[in-house]
Amino acid sequence: MEKKQHTQPTKLKVKKGDLVKVIAGDSKGSEGKILEVILEKGRAIVEGANMVSKHTKPNAAKPNGGIVKQEAAIAISNLMLVDPKSGKPTRVGRRKNDAGKLVRFAKISGEEIN
Repeated sequence: MEKKQHTQPTKLKVKKGDLVKVIAGDSKGSEGKILEVILEKGRAIVEGANMVSKHTKPNAAKPNGGIVKQEAAIAISNLMLVDPKSGKPTRVGRRKNDAGKLVRFAKISGEEIN
């Protein structure tokens, strides 16, 4: 019997709350905030992107049930961070700031990303 290897997920360039642009897939071109990052699967849920119809049964919260539109997870490789200065999609780098803390920065403008 083989042992399962536990690999640490790689450090991601985007995180919850970042403004991103979808660069591939059905939602290509749409922008939105990241609502949730699913680290294990390398996917993220972006506000207003990759909308799917979900059929729901009636329950206490929604007595009528029906078809609900909601965001589905999208691969992180299909997302690009939006530069806070220029508003264009940019790659993300990491460097130490003056205080010696590792911070993300936009490759286009060199601006630090919070």
